Amino acid sequence: MAAERHHLVIVGGGAGGLELASRLSSRRLRRRLQVTLVDAQRTHLWKPLLHEVAAGSFDPAEHALEYMVHATRHGIDFRLGTMERIDRSQRQVWLAPVIDREGNEILARRSVAYDTLVLAVGSVANDFGVPGVAEHCWFLDTLHEAKRFQRRLLDALLRFAGRAVTDPTAEFRVAIVGGGATGVELAAQLHRVSRVLAQYGLEALQPERRIRISVLESGPRILPGLPPRMSASVTRELERIGISVRVEQRVIGVDADALLLADGSRVEAEIKVWAAGIRGPECLLHSDGLELNRIRQLVVRRNMLTTRDDHIFALGDCAAFPPDARGRGVPPRAQAAHQQANFVTRAVRRRLHGNNNLGEYHYRDYGSLVALGHYSTVGNLMGAITGNIWISGFVARLMYVSLYKLHQAALYGWWHTLLLGLANRLRRTVDPEIKLH
Repeated sequence: MAAERHHLVIVGGGAGGLELASRLSSRRLRRRLQVTLVDAQRTHLWKPLLHEVAAGSFDPAEHALEYMVHATRHGIDFRLGTMERIDRSQRQVWLAPVIDREGNEILARRSVAYDTLVLAVGSVANDFGVPGVAEHCWFLDTLHEAKRFQRRLLDALLRFAGRAVTDPTAEFRVAIVGGGATGVELAAQLHRVSRVLAQYGLEALQPERRIRISVLESGPRILPGLPPRMSASVTRELERIGISVRVEQRVIGVDADALLLADGSRVEAEIKVWAAGIRGPECLLHSDGLELNRIRQLVVRRNMLTTRDDHIFALGDCAAFPPDARGRGVPPRAQAAHQQANFVTRAVRRRLHGNNNLGEYHYRDYGSLVALGHYSTVGNLMGAITGNIWISGFVARLMYVSLYKLHQAALYGWWHTLLLGLANRLRRTVDPEIKLH
């Protein structure tokens, strides 16, 4: 009789979780390993692209991966649902009921048994307890939120264009709280979208004079986790195209019309976006005693196992890795999730062969890239041989695009990725520059 297969359950189909599931679904492993992927959504989109979806410059319908189709093609068992809690004594993950938009139950509460569990549930925006943020600010944590924002933004700009015809002094204001990569890249995308809409018949927008976009950062510079040269370059470019960069501006409250700053001033805005930090999702509060840090991330050891359970790994934004000798942790970046997925892939394979020496994960920083949409891309590449290399312009943009291609290749393989690239290239010759519905 065939031996029972080891059951690996991965909760979270983001960059790290989906890459891990895809890598462990090879035909030669299927005799020994059953892979189950759990996600609350039906489709996957690389999270660093969400700001482009929100602006309307990237159509998710043309790029999103269907979990059910991908799972079928790769021998993965896909379960739709949100993790409700973990029962570590029984080695079970409980999934909350799936409810449709009308409030009807699609799938009842159910459990999934595991031999090994990988938590890759990502992160959500951290409002730091600031009053009014949840009620009056937009978050861009999920594809659903990004698509809702895009529709509301387009409607708001259409309304403003109508009002601007009769009110020559009217202005449309957008305030983005958080000067990290998401905040500055979103600002540049929104700036471009307003110009394209004016070209598409909404001349009344007069974006150069009437559209006001501000990025507010509580620290002394934007992009605080990246080299100062990148921060200075991006600041200059944003200011060159008319975006206001306001540093050392701490938001202490938000109402329907404005942000309230610590110095007592107000920043009026019709659209307010919160992109100022992350924390683990609420479901981790029900992880049956697993150790969490102050921002609700799972504390892991250097082999990516959680500190209190040898059967549970965590990776990506939801994992808090021990700091290195200089006190530096692993940043919440896509390249970290990609590296950790590769490490856990090897660790699971070792376990299947009876080797419990999983090794240690070491984060390698290959640099950072920031794309300001149509205007500019800058980056800092790092390597053991080359050291730090500053890049900008076409080369930086090419490197930025290649990051997404590497993610696609990890899921589809290079041949399929090449075909997708050619198809998208052909689509761009006939599609509008921005999404208008």
